Amino acid sequence: MKLLLTSAGITNPSLREALCDLVGKPIAESNALCIPTAAYGQPQSTPVGVWRFISGHSQQPMVELGWKSVGVLELTALPTTSADRWTPWVRDADVLLANGGDALYLAHWMRQTGLADLLPSLGETVWVGFSAGSMVMTPRIGADFVAWEPPSGGDKALGVVDFSIFPHLDHELLPENTMADAERWAASLGNPAYAIDDESAIRVVDDVVDVVSEGHWRQFPAA
Repeated sequence: MKLLLTSAGITNPSLREALCDLVGKPIAESNALCIPTAAYGQPQSTPVGVWRFISGHSQQPMVELGWKSVGVLELTALPTTSADRWTPWVRDADVLLANGGDALYLAHWMRQTGLADLLPSLGETVWVGFSAGSMVMTPRIGADFVAWEPPSGGDKALGVVDFSIFPHLDHELLPENTMADAERWAASLGNPAYAIDDESAIRVVDDVVDVVSEGHWRQFPAA
């Protein structure tokens, strides 16, 4: 699986170009599934916010990029149906678009449904996350970002990559997301990490990691 781990969606031409390169064909010829699930674990999330994501009216461009088709994959519904039904939907998608919200809630439902176990077999599929939809791929999110608590406790996410992500760096509406806050957060982790602003993303292909950015970001080595 290829990853484009953004802070706030495809917010600039560099990120759009990176996405097209990962998919290997124009967006207008590509099929996407959007995954809204993470929003339901976030205390501040509302039904309107979920609708904006699914309908392509959010401030984090994902669904509204001009896909050939977009379907909705709500993970909390999957336990009521057979994996033989929904697995082909995932395999047929070129791109999976993961909403923001709560990363641990999303990780929980990805494990519960079996989607997490399916990821290694999706070699050419592109996962595009924003905020929690990106953080879910990390080994841990850090205590600062824990809101919904999983049954097992802790802050462990899926560990698809070996680094953690601090999103929305220096966002004007998030005074707790300064570079100094990111430094303190990174020092508590014990693994490598990145802090990225809303104009940046981390691209992962075959264990090769780089940053695509029209903003600012910082890499932190393991403390």
